[in-house]
Amino acid sequence: MKRLKIGEEFFKKNATKVLVFILLLSVIIGFGFAFIRFDYDFEKFFPAEDEDTAFFNQHRKKFESDNDFLLVAIERKKGIFDAKFLAKIERLSKDIPSKVPYIQSVVSITNQKERFLFPSGLSSEKAYVDLKDLNLKRDSTRIYASKILVNSLVSEDAKSVCLFIRHEDYISKRKSDRLIKVVQALLETYDFEAVHLAGRTVGQKFYVQIMLREMVFFVSLSAILIILFLFIAFRSGWGIIIPQFVIFLSSIWIVGLMGWLNEPINILLITLPIIMFVVAMSDVIHLVSRYLDALRQDFTKYKAIAMTIKEVGFSTFLTSLTTAIGFFTLYFVNVQPIKVFGIVTGFGVLIAFVLTIIVLPILFYIFPSPKYIHKQKNSSFWHDKLKKSFRFLFKRRIAILIMYGVSALFFLFGLLKIEANNFLMDDLTENEPLKMDFNFLDEHYGGIRPFELAVSLKDTTLSVWDPSVLAQVEKVENYLVQDYGVSVKMSLITTLKVLNRSAHSGSQSYFKLPDSKRDLKKFRRIIRIVDGGKFVHTIVDSTQQIMRINGTIPDFGNKVVTAKNERLYKYITAIGADDKIDFRVTGTAHLLDKNMRYLSVSLVKGLSLSILLVALIMGLVYRSFTMMVISLIPNIVPLLAIGALMGFAGIELKTSTSIIFTIAFGIAVDDTIHLLGKFKFELAAGHSKLRALRNAYVTTGKAMILTTLVLCSGFLLLIFSSFLGTFYMGVMLSFTLFIALIADLTLLPILIILFYNPKK
Repeated sequence: MKRLKIGEEFFKKNATKVLVFILLLSVIIGFGFAFIRFDYDFEKFFPAEDEDTAFFNQHRKKFESDNDFLLVAIERKKGIFDAKFLAKIERLSKDIPSKVPYIQSVVSITNQKERFLFPSGLSSEKAYVDLKDLNLKRDSTRIYASKILVNSLVSEDAKSVCLFIRHEDYISKRKSDRLIKVVQALLETYDFEAVHLAGRTVGQKFYVQIMLREMVFFVSLSAILIILFLFIAFRSGWGIIIPQFVIFLSSIWIVGLMGWLNEPINILLITLPIIMFVVAMSDVIHLVSRYLDALRQDFTKYKAIAMTIKEVGFSTFLTSLTTAIGFFTLYFVNVQPIKVFGIVTGFGVLIAFVLTIIVLPILFYIFPSPKYIHKQKNSSFWHDKLKKSFRFLFKRRIAILIMYGVSALFFLFGLLKIEANNFLMDDLTENEPLKMDFNFLDEHYGGIRPFELAVSLKDTTLSVWDPSVLAQVEKVENYLVQDYGVSVKMSLITTLKVLNRSAHSGSQSYFKLPDSKRDLKKFRRIIRIVDGGKFVHTIVDSTQQIMRINGTIPDFGNKVVTAKNERLYKYITAIGADDKIDFRVTGTAHLLDKNMRYLSVSLVKGLSLSILLVALIMGLVYRSFTMMVISLIPNIVPLLAIGALMGFAGIELKTSTSIIFTIAFGIAVDDTIHLLGKFKFELAAGHSKLRALRNAYVTTGKAMILTTLVLCSGFLLLIFSSFLGTFYMGVMLSFTLFIALIADLTLLPILIILFYNPKK
């Protein structure tokens, strides 16, 4: 009693000082909001410290980036071969490099010319579209007779043209935004029927705008949701203001510290406000609920606070720790944005716990207790319902156990149906303008997904200009066009074919490699002087030992592309092309695909570590192997359920959906810890196993249900996201947490009754 009085005096003396200090520190940290920035650099999704990533970085240093371009497709439903329309396209092709910053070149059907080479050594050029001597029938026939223009600069249905705009490599976000702004303003001055834009600069601007919009939206919606649930749970202004204050404070610290530490918000971190709101809310509800129960028992405020910390504080710490562990294990995913998401969110959860456990008791003590507590001495509704539920479980424990066994087998069957796959734009819904533009270009212009094949010689005595080398590479390139589906944009083979055709009056039958070494040498000289000698370095490196085949393909998806790559390598081996030449698929899209091969391994590794750490924590707390196993089983069931949902619903495993398993496990285990923590406390008070379990079930059941409702409702807000990955995260996390609650309220008590025998 004396110790309690001393503790209260110390608490009373220092509580206000601590609160003022935390508030001042929060103001300083809050200034970090001014430094918050958004990051959409998809190259950060490349596998980290990977051989293929290192190879590609070296490869593009020799040539140029395979993804720093902008495509502008312009439609005319009546057909593109119209004098006024083509005149506008020519004017636009000249306006863009003169009026838009950071542009290097613009390629369009109106500025492309066919070259003719004569035996005398002279040459001439003829525009594919000659606006001074326009003959639409003649020009359209020549264009569609040329294989390299269709689906590249003009669509096959002749209802749209495409401008290929090359800008600075690795352009910054600031420059990128300015470039797109000027291009869009310029396009508005033309009265085109429809315009479609695609490219890294467009995607970056679009994604960052959505990220900013959604972050503000989710913060606002979360605040409204929290107020609603706090009112339903505690029916008083006190029950709304005090918990809301703690949750708001936690959010300021987390986002503010990101600003001070110069950590940008990526596409995954836009969910941070929701996660922080719902996770902090879970801790707050358990603490507030127990504090109010203590007040109902006529304890003084300080004694009620002390009892709350004693009974719930350690369990709340464990739940925060296991949730943080769930996020921290994302560090094992070999993708930098996912690692950052895991680390930032994990530390955010721990910061939220520390602030909650310090600030909330101070607010309890400083502010008057809610008046309705003294009028309502017990919460009969929850106690009665939970007692009936417990009796029902006890009577039908064997039947319920059998039901879970059958359900687990059903879930396993669904889990085995999960497939790994991803598309470049599968994170956007079909009605998003960027996705619609992407789909148009994908359908009419041979795809927008970059394809890059590095070709290097194993025999250093040879050169890429050697006829035997060219012959082998031509076979591979023909396979890429005819079987793989590549629309080749740049390669030495294609360039030589175009020149050979030019040397034979544009006859399409000569669109092939030259037959004589003399012609080859002549074409080699021409290629070396084109564009002041710059062009040759875009297809052949300075050592003459390496060349590239660059193009685009439709967005087939990771699964199809991986199969196509395997068939490509088999073909190369079958024709013996790899005896002296090394062919290697590389590029930005290829590296994003490679992430999928890491995901399954990373997922298993991270999830296994998370389960192991939680098992060790429960084992140490109870010092019982049986209880360690019992605590894990109800939390494995939700993981099987979410896997079954993905398998049966056809939701593919990809970067955005793979991380859900570790996050779900870390959060789902919270209710298990609270129930077992209270169960242990009741056992320590001298109650029998059954009575201790019933008391724990009835006491913590309300808080478990309320926190799960808050968590599910909070995560369900993510269904309003424009990003499908975020949408699926919201749906599946809510589903998992709901299943976890059911398992904790039904399976966990039965396992304890049947298999756990506490030591006296």
